[in-house]
Amino acid sequence: MLIFNNTTSSSSSFFLTAFPGLELAHVWISIPVCGLYTIALLGNSIILFAIIIERNLHKPMYYFLSMLSVVDLGLTITTLPTVLGVLWFHAREISIKACQIQMYFVHSFSFLESSVLVAMAFDRYIAICSPLKYATFLTDTMSLVIGLIICIRQVVFMFPSILAVNSVSFQGGQELSHPFCFHPDMIKFTYTNPWISSFWGMFLQLYLNGTDLLFILFSYILILRTVLSIVAPKKQQKALSTCVCHICAVTIFYVPMITLSLAHRLSSSTPRVICSILANMYLLLPPVLNPIIYSLKTKVIRRAIYQLLQFKGSRDYSMRSLRGRWDRRRQFSST
Repeated sequence: MLIFNNTTSSSSSFFLTAFPGLELAHVWISIPVCGLYTIALLGNSIILFAIIIERNLHKPMYYFLSMLSVVDLGLTITTLPTVLGVLWFHAREISIKACQIQMYFVHSFSFLESSVLVAMAFDRYIAICSPLKYATFLTDTMSLVIGLIICIRQVVFMFPSILAVNSVSFQGGQELSHPFCFHPDMIKFTYTNPWISSFWGMFLQLYLNGTDLLFILFSYILILRTVLSIVAPKKQQKALSTCVCHICAVTIFYVPMITLSLAHRLSSSTPRVICSILANMYLLLPPVLNPIIYSLKTKVIRRAIYQLLQFKGSRDYSMRSLRGRWDRRRQFSST
């Protein structure tokens, strides 16, 4: 899907950049980057598999967590080929069409993650502010309906954006600021006025991510008001502890995203190295830290992962012992 090579400049291609000025150290930089990608892929896959296997985790809270893991996996897989291609093989050139496709996926998964975080905030709001209605309102069917609404919302807002970007002509042979295709970075190299596309992209980001963030903040205002009305300090602490993971997920997603978007649109004098660091934080922080945070702070998730790994280990041991017995029987029968 993502076609890139290290040939000469072409009018139908862009050039990706990983860390400007550190090209000679790309091989060494690729070691921690590969480690982070491995953690993201394994961590989200393990959490997703544990939620599917463990019946105790078949609840709305963990359904939304599984959605978050799927989105983080999608974002990781979308950027993995170009990032490692630049770091390992210096494969910087990417066709404009492939760059557009990657850009669609990057922003689609980004908007999806924002919507999933809203659903998780709504789940925490119902659980703390209306605990008696939680089991009757947030059923499996309602969780499925919320998931469908998130997908429909994504299609409704992204489809006009795809048509708008497809009608824009880009200036080939230009150097991008990141090892992946990002809309605010690409629109600087259009033949038409880039402010039109920039304004639309900024409006879309402010409308989707901005309204999502406002809804999350409003939910936590109501949650905080309910928690402060609880007399028992232990119950207050228990109620707030259920929100810690989600607050961390919101922070590590929105802060790098907003900072990177503003760095591209509002300041043309931002050093390219700063933009590169922000881009990698925006890409890797949520997929890497989300499974770690939920594994460390959620006992049910941690227990399910431990049981899953223990079951896999005991099954491998049983298979090895059975294979050993079979080999001994074959040796005995041959003698």
